[in-house]
Amino acid sequence: MIQFENATRKYGKKIAVSDLELTIPAGELFALLGPNGAGKTTTIKMLVGLLQPSRGVVRVCGHDLVSETRSAHSRLGYVPDEPYLYDKLTGHEFLRFIAGMYRTPKRLTQAHVDREIKRFELQEFADDLAENYSLGMRQRLIFAAAFLHDPDVLVLDEPMVGLDPRSVRIVKDLLKEKTTEGMTVFMSTHTLAMAEEMADRMGIMVQGKIKFLGTVSELREQVDVENKSLESLYLQLTSIPPADQINSTDKT
Repeated sequence: MIQFENATRKYGKKIAVSDLELTIPAGELFALLGPNGAGKTTTIKMLVGLLQPSRGVVRVCGHDLVSETRSAHSRLGYVPDEPYLYDKLTGHEFLRFIAGMYRTPKRLTQAHVDREIKRFELQEFADDLAENYSLGMRQRLIFAAAFLHDPDVLVLDEPMVGLDPRSVRIVKDLLKEKTTEGMTVFMSTHTLAMAEEMADRMGIMVQGKIKFLGTVSELREQVDVENKSLESLYLQLTSIPPADQINSTDKT
């Protein structure tokens, strides 16, 4: 489970995320949508512990990301939008390193590593140095690392970038399987079609606030536009009036 309670993050005077109230239960795949600068990246960074909220609380499986950081992180897997690897390690060495970071028992480490190498079809290059990996190979290895310790919560930031169609299908099928088993998935994406296909619920963020929270069907009922495609609904909901229109409204 994921909980944001009055979570706010400021950068100086700028409020990037404002009073976010959001609960995502076990077994749900939640998609966070929004234009650039809406606050999605800040939200994810608070969720994975890279940023502390200026006020409010973020919890993973009941553990506060600030006061119970280690306990929260042990339940969490994270796939960032830009996969970072240690170039002088092989894929196999990198996974063993990650297993150690999560304190996976040594008697289980190799079995977990072998499982993820097979799951994400890394066998051909698992013993090659990461510096020789393509973007797609890097992304598959990062996915393998995120699943290595069997997390209860998985956080994905633009997860399909660089993946070929077969790898995308592997990931989609795995996410469906894991949410059925009770995993909570929080996914930030600009790919509307994938959000519509995969998400149980979605949130649309605009200027640091959740402007819509619910299913695609509920969104279609809420937004009055002639074309009911998700793209049209999204564009309608995220449109921001020009500054001169806002100013003229304020004067009346």
